[in-house]
Amino acid sequence: MTIFDVMGPVMVGPSSSHTAGAVRIGLVARRLLAAQPVRADILLHGSFAATGAGHGTDRAIVAGLLDMAPDDPDIPRSLQLARERGMSVHIHTGELRDAHPNTALVTVTNAMERTVTVSASSLGGGRIRINSIDGMEAAFSGEYPTLIIRNQDRPGILFEITRVLSERKANIATVQLYRDRKGGLAVTVIECDSPLDPALRQELAGLDGVVRCTYLNMQEEG
Repeated sequence: MTIFDVMGPVMVGPSSSHTAGAVRIGLVARRLLAAQPVRADILLHGSFAATGAGHGTDRAIVAGLLDMAPDDPDIPRSLQLARERGMSVHIHTGELRDAHPNTALVTVTNAMERTVTVSASSLGGGRIRINSIDGMEAAFSGEYPTLIIRNQDRPGILFEITRVLSERKANIATVQLYRDRKGGLAVTVIECDSPLDPALRQELAGLDGVVRCTYLNMQEEG
């Protein structure tokens, strides 16, 4: 246990789950989009929906989309700042099946009309769990440099992915596999102990059977 676990994150309040975690959800969506969104649709579920406005959850998620940290003093002004930067924001509430009470479904679009949809939950203490990306299950924390690889569900492809990582001396922390159906589309989520260089990610993206390779490192500058 660390002092962070005892005291919680350095943040703008009032709640680590409704504010600090919410900022990180917005940050994840922005990093996966790899650009400043021009449009954002934010659905708040459960406790986020019931108390999110009072606890600043709406402003916190938008602050993350603007690449703010959880301790940024401008978080309370994020909706105004989003308007000033040309970001259209739609915030509403709804029910998500079997979702954690502190869950948001965030859909962001960049100027090139690329769209990413992220479902994520705030677990307390500023920690989050990413539940899905573009409707595909992909449960991970975002605390490690993470590869989200969409690939064909066929024999040998996981071996090829891990071979590349091994040859590049990348140490794997966790591996999770998801698929929509046998022989269909799969998602391989790999958390690593250290950052991964662009050449490695490009090699993975070029493997036969890999549809898309997305990289998330929350420790890097946005």
